[in-house]
Amino acid sequence: MNLYLLRHGSAGQRKSDPIADYKRPLDKEGKQQCILLGGVLTSLRLQFDVVLSSPLKRALQTAALVGTEAGFEKKIQLSQALAPTGTWQDFQRLLESVAGAEEVLLVGHSPNQPEFLNRLLYPAGGNSALRLRKGAIAMINLDRGPAKLQWLLDPRIVRAVQSNTAKRSRAKTSRK
Repeated sequence: MNLYLLRHGSAGQRKSDPIADYKRPLDKEGKQQCILLGGVLTSLRLQFDVVLSSPLKRALQTAALVGTEAGFEKKIQLSQALAPTGTWQDFQRLLESVAGAEEVLLVGHSPNQPEFLNRLLYPAGGNSALRLRKGAIAMINLDRGPAKLQWLLDPRIVRAVQSNTAKRSRAKTSRK
């Protein structure tokens, strides 16, 4: 299985009221991050079998925008294991529930998404410091043996790749 851990896009400042924070949406930058990332994933020819998201609005919006851009047409599933209160044990049960899928996108939050990533890659503990910024995605291969990090895309890299590609593309000319 290839597992894609995605931290939700930019959503402004955290709210002190937990109910208001639960409903906090992506901001303009976050939406743009998701659309650009979806485009990059499409150019990599990724097709997700399953997309799971935290039930919080910003994560669900991220999953929907990235999924749509990447051509995912099924229903996005919600999981409390990906919410900020999700635990490692919840996450392990979630992985067991999608064991038959090949390409799985999981959209969640910090601090648990980076924690899950580090625990997959360093099960014995150790001092790992892989970081997921808002809008970052990591691909982990869980086939044979220990989990292997295939790549990690930071939103700044996605933006740079997209702008570089746009600059290099040939200008379209009219055929009138």
